[in-house]
Amino acid sequence: METMTAAIDALARRGFTENLSVVGNRLHVAGSRATFQPTDLVIREHRRFEGVSDPDDMAILYAIEAKGGVRGTLVDAYGVYSDPLISAFVRAVPLEEKDR
Repeated sequence: METMTAAIDALARRGFTENLSVVGNRLHVAGSRATFQPTDLVIREHRRFEGVSDPDDMAILYAIEAKGGVRGTLVDAYGVYSDPLISAFVRAVPLEEKDR
């Protein structure tokens, strides 16, 4: 069973190094002024994590690539605890997963 930390580390070794967040209707790159609209992005992978004994531990990790080569990760809670802004944003981003 892979942990969220191990998954983020593995993605970072593959070039998904930026920390991403959704603010309004744009994806922001932490520590940068770079922002992207859903049409500028592709989800390359997503992984769901479920706590063995605690439903509060449910989360989903997205590996996202932007036009121009920016690559990073975005985390959201899963299920009833998910952030509606993140969920709506991610639904607008194309999913083009490649073999891991």
